[in-house]
Amino acid sequence: MRHAPVTANGDLIRWVELPGAEPARLYLHGLGSSSPVYFAAAAAHPRLAGRRSLLLDLLGFGISDRPADFGYTLEEHADAVAAALTAAGLAGVEVIGHSMGGAIAVVLAHRHPELVARLVLVDANLDPITPGRGPGSSGIASFTEQEFLAGGRSEVAQWAGPFWWSTMRLAGPEALYRSAVHLARATVPTMRELLLGLDLPRTFLHPAADGEPRGADRLRAAGVRLAAVPDCGHNIMLDNLDGFAAAAGIALDGS
Repeated sequence: MRHAPVTANGDLIRWVELPGAEPARLYLHGLGSSSPVYFAAAAAHPRLAGRRSLLLDLLGFGISDRPADFGYTLEEHADAVAAALTAAGLAGVEVIGHSMGGAIAVVLAHRHPELVARLVLVDANLDPITPGRGPGSSGIASFTEQEFLAGGRSEVAQWAGPFWWSTMRLAGPEALYRSAVHLARATVPTMRELLLGLDLPRTFLHPAADGEPRGADRLRAAGVRLAAVPDCGHNIMLDNLDGFAAAAGIALDGS
């Protein structure tokens, strides 16, 4: 396990690092998740193994520190990741981001282009989400922060179910709430608009059963490659490891 201070107060981002060749690969998890849990099997898969791989937990989540005074906007998350990459002596990294991690990866590439050489977005958030009771960022964002800290977190635990909650429970309450709110609000311009404007190889993996993502033609016209993965839901790398590894491998090295 490695770590780097990423705030003025010295709060630490931590990651599990697998040795290998460079360019390095950075794996970013989704809301309430943890990269070592969600990506360990993928990073070790024969199709993807052999690269220096950082399975990083975003500030506020998993094994990283959980400061209550951090804003947890997508921009702040991206800047914290950038500080960790810089501390690790890395640039030109291949970034694989799932869900919220994909949204942060887009912002990272926009704000720190020297750090990112390639993006693989795994069913990532690109647009604002309307808050409403239920699982995910929309449900968390339907509370005020006071409501969430006073009891809404327990309600979210019931919505999340035992698998998601196993990692979500590790998140700082403020981190989980504020990250969900800012993910639901999206960036200005939105992550979709930022993605369209990036000048680097970009691939968007999505479950085949869901059909193509919204705005597929516009994404394609901007050079974003779309790849459908069969036999999976939102957690593509967990539901169909071989399918994910095959699609990600093509996105990363073209073979």
